[in-house]
Amino acid sequence: KRRVFVTGGAEGIGKAIVEAFSQADCLVAFCDTNDASGQQTAKETGSIFHKVDVSNKESLENCVLQILKEWGDLDIIINNVGISNFSPITETSIEDFDKILSVNLRPVFITSRLLAIHRKALSFPNPYGRIINISSTNGINTYYPMCIDYDASKAALISLTHNLAFEFAPYVNVNCIAPGFIGTENELDGYDEEFLKEEVEKIMVNRYGDPKEVAYLVKFLISDEADFY
Repeated sequence: KRRVFVTGGAEGIGKAIVEAFSQADCLVAFCDTNDASGQQTAKETGSIFHKVDVSNKESLENCVLQILKEWGDLDIIINNVGISNFSPITETSIEDFDKILSVNLRPVFITSRLLAIHRKALSFPNPYGRIINISSTNGINTYYPMCIDYDASKAALISLTHNLAFEFAPYVNVNCIAPGFIGTENELDGYDEEFLKEEVEKIMVNRYGDPKEVAYLVKFLISDEADFY
């Protein structure tokens, strides 16, 4: 059984990924700050839920180290957790900016670093591994001044992924997925109908993406068929 850890797995894309791995008969642990949703997702999927504030270094490190101790290793890490802050730069404080980076970017470094240290300490390194980071088209070519901090964090995540791929080669494949507009409850909440209509018109298939469709791509990237990627 593959041993999987997912950050931000209680709702939305993260939940779809947890469901996909659970259905594939993997050992799945995930973390989230939402206790009620986390408990419900764990109950529905048979996975293990850890209530963790990923912006708190000690909280996240303790969670990952506990899983590594109990399972002996991690085969797959999905860095999915992310938050956004929709406000112009004049209304975005330095604390707001730092908060976005502490949730969207720094946890990827923490989980990857812990896996690297753990693998280095093993006498017989695991020849298999996957790290998949969930970025956004906002980090590539879709920019909104109203979420300047979110866009910056997602662009930095793509850069970090490139460096991690070199760091972990050849045994751990590191990839980044950059979804566009995915129709999760959190994604759609708070937007007016006119804005949503304009966003859908920009999408070639004229609809939002489904969280399960991101999970399908994740499943491919962790499969043997994607061993070259």
